[in-house]
Amino acid sequence: MIDSRWRLQWLGAAVSVLAMAGCGGGSGLVPELRETAYGKVRGVDDSHVTGTYAWKGIPFAQPPVGELRWQPPVTPAAWSGERDATRFGHACLQMGRLYGPGANNRFDNTIGETLGTPVGNEDCLTLNIWRPANTQDNLPVLLFLHGGSAISGYTADPVYDGAALARKANAVVVTANYRLDVLGFLQMPQLHTGTGPYTGNYALLDNVQALQFIKRNIGNFGGNAGNVTLMGQSAGAINALALLTAPQAAGLFHKILPISGGISLPSNLPAGTIPTLNPASKYAAQSGALLAALALADGLAPDGAAAAALVAGWTPAQTATYLRGKDARVVLQTVLQKGLTGSGPIPDGVVVPANPVGDIAAGRYHKVPVLSGYTADEAKLFAPFLALLGGKPGMKITDAERFAMTQNFNPDAPASLMVADILDPSYLPVTTPATGYNARMKLLGSLFIDPSRDNLLDTLRTQQSNVWSYQFDWAQQPAPWADVYGAAHGFDLPFVFGNFGPSLLAKAANSTANQPGRLALSGVMMDSVRAFVHTGNPNHVGLGQEWQPWPRKFIFDADLKATRLSIQ
Repeated sequence: MIDSRWRLQWLGAAVSVLAMAGCGGGSGLVPELRETAYGKVRGVDDSHVTGTYAWKGIPFAQPPVGELRWQPPVTPAAWSGERDATRFGHACLQMGRLYGPGANNRFDNTIGETLGTPVGNEDCLTLNIWRPANTQDNLPVLLFLHGGSAISGYTADPVYDGAALARKANAVVVTANYRLDVLGFLQMPQLHTGTGPYTGNYALLDNVQALQFIKRNIGNFGGNAGNVTLMGQSAGAINALALLTAPQAAGLFHKILPISGGISLPSNLPAGTIPTLNPASKYAAQSGALLAALALADGLAPDGAAAAALVAGWTPAQTATYLRGKDARVVLQTVLQKGLTGSGPIPDGVVVPANPVGDIAAGRYHKVPVLSGYTADEAKLFAPFLALLGGKPGMKITDAERFAMTQNFNPDAPASLMVADILDPSYLPVTTPATGYNARMKLLGSLFIDPSRDNLLDTLRTQQSNVWSYQFDWAQQPAPWADVYGAAHGFDLPFVFGNFGPSLLAKAANSTANQPGRLALSGVMMDSVRAFVHTGNPNHVGLGQEWQPWPRKFIFDADLKATRLSIQ
């Protein structure tokens, strides 16, 4: 009798363990070991710290190097055994900026030491997955695309850590790298080797490939491939919106959450405003000038005109062999040195329509629920752009000086910095009507962000009613940063991800004094993300009022102690 009872207890325990292992897409009895179509990956069981399991640096495509440079992404090669998935993959190759990875693929002081120099690696097409440490399957999936003007950024940025959001939203959070700058967007048909129509939107195809990885594999991580939200911020939002009109992305995502993005051409906007997309002809001119500049630097021609004539006579095979043989770091350095900057989706009629907003107006797009977000002071992250209004750049310090200032700043100490240490005196006091920093930034925002926002959302609303938008108003940083940045572009990201630890602007933004209100606001915003990814609607009881669709805006704000939520 005792033996029989023991056997029954053992059998019951074994069935329970196996049932738990089967939930959440588990592999065997080890929750951090999962299967992909290409092989097994062993991640991190962080259940006792963050309440999540995580997998980092999983390849979703082969390295785009050699003959695969400037080619559509190729399915990764299979591997045998277990692949280590405990560390982020390389950042994509880029020129060092404040928003890049520095020398070590993480946030550290080397960011300030590598400005204007190549960082990252061409072998970079990897993604990262976080899921709650529970046993649930069929969780909603959120794919996030980072910002950085399409020329910088990296998924190892601590702001993008997906653990807190995965736990709070009870969702599978994925972040994915994509090729940057002219390695990601280059309008040069001579590079084409396929049989289909040519596109230079390699970065967008990288995004599609990440979505394809999700469709094929996310079930093994407990995610529902039929409930995917595509989210991006800044350049990542522009990419996401481009995919809203891309036939290659059909059926791969079911909701979209673009933050601080647009998809308008100059022809879609009033004269004098700044578009978010440029016509394909501009990118074709950029690629031709780059090729000639490289040939001139290599001594293949005596001057610029001769170099342009030379490369114009090359066969497609000669052009492709020459460019794919170049050191990619030299290519990016040439882009910067020759002023050939500017990157982003190319409206080539293949991946991105020639007029994306026009296609949306005609109903030719993936009609999914939309939750968009913008900040009240978007333009304050782009102080150098004040020169476009005929004045001086907004800041009188270099990026290296600004990085050092924020790194050395103590948000809880008595103020030692002043606005005058950072901003050009021509914009002071900041509150001066018309000519002060605040007024000039509002004008810049009205030319740079607002027109594309209104063009996009007004057009979407002609086709569907489920379009929501928020405005982030929080500006409780310690002095002088509340004046310098306020509710600037990107300052809502830590609130959405629930990450206030070390990062580029954390010391400038986060103080002990503003912590109660800051955390309360973050919780409400994350709950809206949770509601949206689960239901397609951002409303939840914590808002205290109904979030009405665009053209109404939900205002996310807080004072030092508590949230201040309203509708505008």
